[in-house]
Amino acid sequence: MKRRHTLTTGILCFVGITSTALAGEKPNIVIILTDDQGYADVSYNPHSPPEVSTPNIDALARSSVICTHGYTSGHVCSPTRAGLMTGRYQQRFGVYTAGEGGSGVPLDEVFIPQRLKPAGYISGALGKWHLGLTEEYHAMNRGFDEFYGFMGRGAHPYFDHSDMDHPIYRGLKPIKEEGYLTTRITEEAVDFIDRHGEEPFFLYVAYNAVHSPPEAPEEDIRKVTGDETRDTLMAMIKHLDMGVGEIVNTLRKHHVYDNTLLIFLTDNGGSGAMHANNAPLRGFKQMDYEGGVHVPFIVSWPAQLKGGRECDVPMWSIDLFATALDAAGVPLPKERPLDGKSILPALKGETDKLHDELYWSSGGLKGKWAVRSGNWKLVAEKKRVELFDLDKDLSETTDLAAMHPKVVAELTDKYNAWLDEMAEPLSKQQKRWSPEIDAPAKKMTREEKKAAREQQKAKRIREREAKQTTLVPEASN
Repeated sequence: MKRRHTLTTGILCFVGITSTALAGEKPNIVIILTDDQGYADVSYNPHSPPEVSTPNIDALARSSVICTHGYTSGHVCSPTRAGLMTGRYQQRFGVYTAGEGGSGVPLDEVFIPQRLKPAGYISGALGKWHLGLTEEYHAMNRGFDEFYGFMGRGAHPYFDHSDMDHPIYRGLKPIKEEGYLTTRITEEAVDFIDRHGEEPFFLYVAYNAVHSPPEAPEEDIRKVTGDETRDTLMAMIKHLDMGVGEIVNTLRKHHVYDNTLLIFLTDNGGSGAMHANNAPLRGFKQMDYEGGVHVPFIVSWPAQLKGGRECDVPMWSIDLFATALDAAGVPLPKERPLDGKSILPALKGETDKLHDELYWSSGGLKGKWAVRSGNWKLVAEKKRVELFDLDKDLSETTDLAAMHPKVVAELTDKYNAWLDEMAEPLSKQQKRWSPEIDAPAKKMTREEKKAAREQQKAKRIREREAKQTTLVPEASN
């Protein structure tokens, strides 16, 4: 079904009907998710160093709403993606770490394209998946109609695609591929828009740029910083920025840019290993300080949102599910409530608050967790607990925990109550850290070893008897 006719649109504009009058026309939805990009590795950020140049991302930012307090729900790749795709705290289904999410999101969780499909949307996923390695977890078995990319971690080579144990896929089939991967993902995005420009679509462009390894075309690497890794990173960002520009230009070419909800963000804070710059934030990827979870976050929808503005309402990646449904006019699910909320009211200035609290947790093994409530942020790692006032100290330089013990206690209680609602980690690690986790293993005596073996034997017998009981059919009433 064709939705757009240039002549009709021109006539409507001529008689003074604005683009918002076309509200009955379903918008396209595009999410561009970059990988490990630093908070200051976009040149619209006034803290960006002189070597950073992202003219296309900057142009998008100038015409869009810059979400100055945009977060991700994880400080590493896969947990963020799991929360984004489900609109729920990933901990609700046991994903606390990259290993847990990368092994596969439980199959009873519902992904964004599965909700959009009944509304007539065609969906494509491109780039890094990292939500399961085997076919049942494949993007096309989670609601997407098309897929080009790879299934595993972000550390995928950019030039060498010859390892067929970790291949590039088109659809469900591994393919032999050539070319710089960032460029190839962009080309696939352009092709998807070219083919589906006349129907509502959801396009998820998950670049693996600028995740390690540091690889870029040699001719684009300029020696400007004295740091080889940083110089290569700048060349990688150049190709990423070019990709954003190509996607925007293609939307414009098909006259669908104005009615496209386009969200640009990165999956977690910039990586220290890649010499990213997260200024003015503290920390890097794998940390719950702002530098690990506070990211570049831009929202464009010219037909509905006035651009050239900033929004300082805290929001995050989990909200994108509800936002997509809101934009598409699809009701929120009742059987599996979302934790995320549509950010559109905040972007339109209709509310100054979306969430009472935001929570982060990596489970008990690392003992990292955090909670933001208003301007207060509590950051914990094992025994260390720190409190910051983000309104006055976005860089988290001054720990106020000793000065405000009641705030620490209140936020700790809120976190514990939240964690009680979450599932046990899929990896079988503990949800909470305790000193015993780090304690060296106590050497068992011969008698203790014998008692432990007897306990295990008794447990196996009980499990076997319970299983046999379930196999015996009940007597009819």
